[in-house]
Amino acid sequence: MPSSPVDDPRYDVIVVGAGVGGLYAVHRLRERGLRVLCLEAGGGVGGVWYHNAYPGARVDVESIDYCYWFSPELYRDWRWTERYAAQPELRRYLEHVADRFALRPHLRLNTAVTGARWTGDRYEITAGTGERFGARFLVMATGNLSAAREPAFPGLGEYAGEWVQTSHWPEGGIDVAGRRIAVIGTGSSGVQTVTEIAKTAEHVVVFQRTPNYSVPAHNGPLDEKRWSEIAADVPKVRRELLETRGGQHIPRGELPTTALDAAGRRAQLERAWESGGHAFNAVFPDQGVDAAANAVVADFVKDRIRERVGNPALAEKLVPYDHPIGTRRLCVDTGYYEVYGQDNVTLVDARDEPIESLTRTGVRTRTGHHDVDLVVFALGFHAFRGAIDGAGIRNGAGAAPTDAWDRGPRTVLGLMTHGFPNLFTLTGAGSPSVLANMTLMNEVHVDWVADCIGYLDAHGHRTIEPTREAEDEWGGVVAAAADRLLRRQVRNYMAHVNEDGSRVFMPYIGGLDTYIEQATAIAEAGYRGFMLDGRR
Repeated sequence: MPSSPVDDPRYDVIVVGAGVGGLYAVHRLRERGLRVLCLEAGGGVGGVWYHNAYPGARVDVESIDYCYWFSPELYRDWRWTERYAAQPELRRYLEHVADRFALRPHLRLNTAVTGARWTGDRYEITAGTGERFGARFLVMATGNLSAAREPAFPGLGEYAGEWVQTSHWPEGGIDVAGRRIAVIGTGSSGVQTVTEIAKTAEHVVVFQRTPNYSVPAHNGPLDEKRWSEIAADVPKVRRELLETRGGQHIPRGELPTTALDAAGRRAQLERAWESGGHAFNAVFPDQGVDAAANAVVADFVKDRIRERVGNPALAEKLVPYDHPIGTRRLCVDTGYYEVYGQDNVTLVDARDEPIESLTRTGVRTRTGHHDVDLVVFALGFHAFRGAIDGAGIRNGAGAAPTDAWDRGPRTVLGLMTHGFPNLFTLTGAGSPSVLANMTLMNEVHVDWVADCIGYLDAHGHRTIEPTREAEDEWGGVVAAAADRLLRRQVRNYMAHVNEDGSRVFMPYIGGLDTYIEQATAIAEAGYRGFMLDGRR
């Protein structure tokens, strides 16, 4: 396809990102008869599942939920092999979707967006390839965990070995067998990486700054009975999921800790442990807001960590003490703690032995040196705003969408920001976002965007953006939902911390079901709180 000059009117919408949200956006917007182009920085489709190809990478939402729901035929025709699909299978699935719905002619791979300026009636978009594009609407489908934190350790430039980030694993892979490897970071990516590479590496040195809670996935072959029950009536199950808090099949305890005696609490904890995965975020309805209730769950998991590790002194280094369970992203593992019983795995507690620098041959801490020939950085992401900032979006006044975020995100529904007409950010701050099943969350947002554009076109409107007052109001809704939340009080990627120490919880935690009701009501009221063509 030839380069498109900015004055070429053929694109109604440009979608940025060919991951879960971007692929569905191209499909849904094409169904509306819109001229759509998707720009993707990577060399293939999949978004996070293209780039995060590190050993052991897999989803921590069950496969039967972490898939598209808009097409019953697609749901029935694709058969997952595992309860929690691994990265290669997830990528094959998204490649299959791109082919099945003929999306590839509308995708431009290896095309990173480096700038996007609103000119008054469209966005002029520039790419790292030097190409320029124009579109009435800009849909950011870049996700909230896609802009990786770059390693900034002293001496990195002196290191003579190989280093890599879990978030940008090379397309051809890296041979880890027989190597001496340092893994820096023990969040979800670090936990999965350590568990897998410890199977074949000569030695793995794990540098842990903050111990995280991790619970077993109990992964295994797909439950064919459950899958068949869902496949029998996909639209019905989709409607049911949209009426849940997180859009997925998670067993939730209905009785608070105060309504149960010690035996009842223990029984509920054992059931959640047997289920595995993120069920441990919902053992009791009060564990996220009441410190005493949270401690009941946390103490149970701590005891299980000690059992799994075996070595009492080592276990105490792996047990989290600085945050309640669920206030940082809960890890889901397959044998993580058990690897520390292997002779080829060493834990370095960076609280006692902080990393001072990398050297030519490895990693130096305050108390010693570790010779390694591969360093794996699992450092997390610039959450929520990283990808938006990286795209260089500017309005007519030259401002960026996050310029007004000094005291926390300012959005309406997590979808739009005042001062930026026709710019949509899928699963953005102020929506359930990372707290929900992201495939279903993306479907909800894309459908809202497609219907919004349809409304504008049907009524002869060219632009839409929220008012400042609507931003204030929605910010209040998001804050009220998180008012008693323990997670808001702890430093984590979901909490924005102001200079005065106050905290703003960035996702909407009131539940996907409640969120949909409010988003629907706004649309049905003629987009209440939004300016159409610059007018209230």
